[in-house]
Amino acid sequence: MLVPASVSDYRLLAERRLPRAFFDYIDGGAYNELTLAANRNDLDALKLHQRVLRGASAIDTSTVVLGQKLAQPLILGPVGLAGLFARRGEVQAARAAAAAGVPFCLSTVSICPIEELSAAGTAPFWFQLYVIRDRGYAAELLARARAAGCTTLVFTVDLPVFATRYRDVRNGMTGGAGLFGRLAKTWEIARHFGWLVDVPLGGKPLTFGNLAKAVPSARSLEAMKGWVDAQFDAGVTWKDLDWVRQNWHGHIVIKGVLDADDAKAAADIGAGAIVVSNHGGRQLDGAPSAISVLPRVVDAVGDRMEVLMDGGIRSGQDVAKALALGAKAVMLGRAWTYGLAARGEAGVAEVLALLKRELTVTMTLLGAERVGDIDAVALDH
Repeated sequence: MLVPASVSDYRLLAERRLPRAFFDYIDGGAYNELTLAANRNDLDALKLHQRVLRGASAIDTSTVVLGQKLAQPLILGPVGLAGLFARRGEVQAARAAAAAGVPFCLSTVSICPIEELSAAGTAPFWFQLYVIRDRGYAAELLARARAAGCTTLVFTVDLPVFATRYRDVRNGMTGGAGLFGRLAKTWEIARHFGWLVDVPLGGKPLTFGNLAKAVPSARSLEAMKGWVDAQFDAGVTWKDLDWVRQNWHGHIVIKGVLDADDAKAAADIGAGAIVVSNHGGRQLDGAPSAISVLPRVVDAVGDRMEVLMDGGIRSGQDVAKALALGAKAVMLGRAWTYGLAARGEAGVAEVLALLKRELTVTMTLLGAERVGDIDAVALDH
């Protein structure tokens, strides 16, 4: 039995527990997965600058993002379909995040609806919205999020169309696999008995909770994909974000920025923060890693807004590297989802505790007592 010591270990546990299609959905990227690999490789290439005898004995990992105090500079980023990986997965993850003192962001295409998270009594969570054509339904989603107490909206702008993810095609996740593919998928599900009992048999019916009114068959992956294909709007421009501002009076975070001019445009429309992100390598394959463009985006916006980053974060050392290059905090995607798939709420809590321990050790060896002390000097150039 593997005793997990790292996020990579939780990945292995998730791979063992999940049917192949669902694990590949978490783990894979677009096309040849070049950008997916770059996110990790470029983080690994950065070297930390050890400092000694700095008196760093009282380490404080807390920070403030958009006026909210975080116990460590992490946010659980939006992950679609998380309720497929553990029973009522979004609720379990939100509880773990609240206990750890960090925000949880609910995806538009979650299994658990907004109201279920609110009823579960978790701390106020963030809500993520895609660019969709049906503005009436988008406004309804925003109203539901406000009623649930959400104060921060994460507006994802880098998914106007779906990029092809070869793993999802090969394993039948995106349909079109034919009879053999359907039989293979059925066998995969049946042989993962623990997951089968926990998720589809052990909980509420699996539906796309936030889209139940919009999607004719909210239990069908094919129906959801058809709705997404019809609703995601490649014609949206920065001017359309005025509509978002008019319909949301809390904090707005623009997620999916890789260009300095785009970052400036986000500041111009009044966003409180941006997320430097390539959607975890799941969209434009061949795009640069998020960590490689982070410094120039930070330079472009200065102190006009807060800059967050996601893409490849797997350790406390990775968090420190992102902070050294100017990020205020990082968003986790796969890292927390591996924990959820492996051990449910406990797995997410363990991943968050692991990252905090690693960050604490890293800060001690960098000679940085506070998160704000981590700057470019923390990297060995």
